[in-house]
Amino acid sequence: MESDFYGWEPLLRAERSKPYFAALTAAVEQAYATAAVYPPREKLFEALRLTPPEKTRCVILGQDPYHEPGQAMGLAFSVPEGVTLPPSLRNIYKELESDLGIVRSTGDLSDWAEQGVLLLNATLSVEQGRANSHAAFGWQKLSDAIILAAAALPQKPVFVLWGGYAGKKAALLPEGSRVLLSAHPSPLSAYRGFFGSKPFSKVNALLGEDAIKW
Repeated sequence: MESDFYGWEPLLRAERSKPYFAALTAAVEQAYATAAVYPPREKLFEALRLTPPEKTRCVILGQDPYHEPGQAMGLAFSVPEGVTLPPSLRNIYKELESDLGIVRSTGDLSDWAEQGVLLLNATLSVEQGRANSHAAFGWQKLSDAIILAAAALPQKPVFVLWGGYAGKKAALLPEGSRVLLSAHPSPLSAYRGFFGSKPFSKVNALLGEDAIKW
């Protein structure tokens, strides 16, 4: 996974020398060589490519990529234009409309990423049809390092942590970090505190003049 960190490379360079990284690299390369794995190999670090450190204003954390063909594109919760919206993304859009009156039709969130929303999955790859199949590869150590690097940025991005898994990452963050916690947007939990949580207006209130055009 050489040269995949794009503008984040200076902040993550130390990870390359850690024992877990060699094992992670080997496991990922073996998986791509022997099975159908998503996202496409060239999109593995798309979140880092589209949202460099100096532009990062918000971090939205997902768990792992969509595991069906044509869905995963390297950005948490995002799917390419023309792909049917997955249930969690449909609920995100329902809350966006309720919160800010914005209606989106495409599932491609690249415009969010390009504005500084780091759409980071904790695990960055998955085998077709097998959710969380790469969770034991060691991805979480790298994604935790990315989270810590983001938290240390001078602009203090807002962290949006949906659901129990993402919420646990709040413990990583230094005191004074700007964090929004709520239930996950999945159909199983959206009515338990995601709907009505108004994350988009809250992010923009915290960002002030740097507000995101959701």
